[in-house]
Amino acid sequence: MKILKWLDEHFEECLLVVLLVLIACVELLQVVFRNLPSVRSLTWAEEFCRFCWIGSVFLSLPYTIRKGSMLRVSVLADRLPPAARSCVAILAELVNAAVMALLFFYALRVVGGVRASGETSTAMGWAMWAVYAVLPVGFCLAALRGVQAAVVRILRSRAPEEKGGGA
Repeated sequence: MKILKWLDEHFEECLLVVLLVLIACVELLQVVFRNLPSVRSLTWAEEFCRFCWIGSVFLSLPYTIRKGSMLRVSVLADRLPPAARSCVAILAELVNAAVMALLFFYALRVVGGVRASGETSTAMGWAMWAVYAVLPVGFCLAALRGVQAAVVRILRSRAPEEKGGGA
């Protein structure tokens, strides 16, 4: 159970840290190799780092949903009474999850199309469908995190309010 709790709290963070460390190390190696006279520079480094950056964008989506740091326009919701504000927040989380699920299914189609094309990356020769696979993974995780956020909001709204002095 501790593993599941840890994964719930840190899964996306770990993936993002790994990607960032990979980008930093490869770029550092590229700079060092480029400045050594007798060593050839890494021809694949730029492409690899670009793929890592793209991966970090799509994997940061579920992270921002879990942390509740997605950009929102809340001017109208802020003017509502607390009960209505809670309902609007739950509805927003569910709509967000539905949109992410829809994007997941379209991303699967995109990956399938790229796989059928047999396209490979220029410098590394990777199958591009494997590179594009980060799209459905990110959207699927985002949809799951959206549902999770809605459930958490529902449970919080049903929990009896704490009495006493709050900070």
